[in-house]
Amino acid sequence: MFDFIRKHTKWTMALLFLLIVPSFVLVGMNSSRQSGGNGGVVAKVDGKEITQPEWDRTHLKEVDRLRASMPTLDAKLLDSPQARYATLERMVQERVIAVAAEKFKLATSDQRLARELHQSPEIASLRRPDGALDMERYRQLLGNQGLSPEMFEANLRADLSNRQVLGAIAASGFSANSVSDLALNAYFEKREIQLARFNAADYAAKLSPVDADLEQFYKSNEKLFQAPEQASIEYVLLDMDSVKKGITVNESDLKTYYEQNVQRLSGAEERRASHILITSPKAATAADREKAKAKAQELLVLVNKSPETFADVARKNSQDPGSAPNGGDLDFFARGAMVKQFEDAVFAMKKGDTSDVVESDFGFHIIRLTDIRAPKQRSFDEMKPELEADLKKQQALKKFSETAEAFSNGVYEQSDSLKPVADRLKLEVKAAGKVTRQPAPGTTGVLANPKFLNALFSPDAIEKKRNTEAIEVGSSQLASGRIVQYTPARTLPLAEVKAAVRVRWLAQRGAEEARKDGAAKLVSWKAAPATASLPAAVLISRIQTQQLPVPIVDAALRADTSALPTFSGVDLGAQGYAIVKVIKVASRDAPLEAAAKQERSQYGQWWTSAESSAYYNGLKERFKAEILVPKPGTGKTNIEERLTQ
Repeated sequence: MFDFIRKHTKWTMALLFLLIVPSFVLVGMNSSRQSGGNGGVVAKVDGKEITQPEWDRTHLKEVDRLRASMPTLDAKLLDSPQARYATLERMVQERVIAVAAEKFKLATSDQRLARELHQSPEIASLRRPDGALDMERYRQLLGNQGLSPEMFEANLRADLSNRQVLGAIAASGFSANSVSDLALNAYFEKREIQLARFNAADYAAKLSPVDADLEQFYKSNEKLFQAPEQASIEYVLLDMDSVKKGITVNESDLKTYYEQNVQRLSGAEERRASHILITSPKAATAADREKAKAKAQELLVLVNKSPETFADVARKNSQDPGSAPNGGDLDFFARGAMVKQFEDAVFAMKKGDTSDVVESDFGFHIIRLTDIRAPKQRSFDEMKPELEADLKKQQALKKFSETAEAFSNGVYEQSDSLKPVADRLKLEVKAAGKVTRQPAPGTTGVLANPKFLNALFSPDAIEKKRNTEAIEVGSSQLASGRIVQYTPARTLPLAEVKAAVRVRWLAQRGAEEARKDGAAKLVSWKAAPATASLPAAVLISRIQTQQLPVPIVDAALRADTSALPTFSGVDLGAQGYAIVKVIKVASRDAPLEAAAKQERSQYGQWWTSAESSAYYNGLKERFKAEILVPKPGTGKTNIEERLTQ
C-alpha cells in the first residue's frame, strides 16, 4: 500500500487535501496553539511560549548581524549548540524583562522618548541647518531596516521601559570602602604553606594487574569500552555556490550593468584636508562654547592673512592630538568617514580653499582642503569578472528560494535516493563513512551540524534508510542525507580493548592507593605534627599560585587559621591526593592609592552585577520562566539544573 502511495504522490496528495482540510478548518487553531505553530515549544515565560521556529529565526538574525560586524569571525562558532543556546537564553531574558516592565507599569513618557531620539547620533545627523529633522531621510533610514517611524518609536519606547527593570538595581548598587577593602584584603591574602603530593602515577607504576583484575574491571565498566553507533552516508548540499554554477550571464546584460553602475563600482571620490580644532564638547556650557568659538575665529583671521602658515598654526594651536603634530593633516577620506558637519564643509570646498569656522560635536574647526582624488573609471574589460560575479550573486539570491523548494520536494518525493534531485539540480552526491551522532573533534560543515545529524540518526532514517527532509544547516544552505549502512553501538570485546582496560585500571587503582596513603598520613600528621616530612615552604595567594592546581590553592586559602599550623587533605581525583600544611598568614602588600581606587570600583561593579543577577533570577522565578531544551554539555533543562544544585 505504501509503495502505491509513493508512486502516485500527486493523486494521493489531492485526495488527502480534500479529506483533511475540513478537519483543519475545525481544529486547526487549537492544534496550532498546542504545537506552538510550526515547531515544538522550547521555552515559556509567564505562560507564553517560545517555539523552535522563533528560536531559529532569532538565531539566524543574530548570526547575520555578527557576520556583518565581524566578517572574519569563524562561522562554526556562530552555529554551535552553545551559541544557539545563548540566543535562547537572551530571548528568555528579554521576555522576562518585558513582562516585568508591563506588570510593574514602567511606562516611558513622550518627553523621555523625545530626549532619547534627540541624543541619537544617527538621528542628529539627519537634522537640517535650522535644527528641524529631515523627515524624508528619517523615513528612508528606517525603511532600510524594514521599519516605519511609528514602529521604530514604539520599539524604542518599549526598550526604554524595559531598561528601567534592571536599571534601578544597577544605578543603586554601591559598596562602602571599608567593606570593599575587607573583602579585597581577604581575597588577596597570602599564606605560607608546605605541600605533600601523593601522585596517582607513582602508585600506578608499582601495580601489576592480573587478567582476572582486568576482566572484572571490564565487566563492571562496559560502557567505557563501547564503539558508538556509526553510519556510512550519502548527502547533498544546496548552497549559493551550487545555484551560481547553473547561472550564465550574457554579454549584453553585463554591459548594461556596467553602464548603470560604473561610477559606484569604480569607487568614491576621496578628499584630503587639514584642520585646526579648538575642542569644546557638546555637553560644555554655552559660555565655554562661545569662548572656544572666539579662539577659533582669531586663528581663522591669522591663517587667512597668511595661508602658507596653516600647518604651523595647526601644530601650535590645534587641540586634536592625532593630527596636530602633522600640521593638521587628516590624509585622504571618503564620505561617511567624518562627522556630518565636517564632511559637508569639506565636500563643498574647492582645492586650496580654507573654510569658515565649522561647528561640530567635538568643537570648532578651521579646514583647509589640500587635495582631491577622483576615482579612476575602469574599463568594461577590466571590470568584467567582477561584474559577472556580482550579477551571478544577485540572480542566485533571487533563484535560491525557487531552487530550495524544488530541493525540499525532490528529497521527499523520491526518498529512497538522492541521485534524482542531485541530477535535476546539478548537485554532487557526496559520501562519508564512520559518521556518528556526535561529530568527531575537528569535523566541520554539514557533518558537524546537530540538526542534520539528529535527522540522519532518527528512527525512520535508520530503519528505512530514507532521505532526511531538507535541513537548514547554515545561511542559504540546505542539506539532505541518507544512511547507506548502519552499525549500532556495541561493546568492544575484551581482547580488542585489553590495553585500554589496563590503562584505566591502573589509573583508577593508582588514584585509590594515593588517596588511601594520603588520608592515612593526614591522620598521622595531625596527631603528631613533628613527624610530618615536608618540602620547603612556599608563599601563595590567588594571584601568586606557584602553578599549583586550583583545588590545592583553594584548600590553603580556605583553611581555618585560628590555630596554626593546620593540615588539610585535598582529593585531586585522577591525579591523586595532596596534604597542605598552612604555617603562616601574610597580609597583602598595601596597593597604591590609584590602584586601591580602581580595585574598589571593580569590586563595586562585581557587587552590582551580582545584585542585578540575583534580581533577574527572582524575576525568572516570579514569572515562571523555563527553558525546555537541554543545555549543551549537561543534558539537563534549566529546571533540572536548579533541582540538582
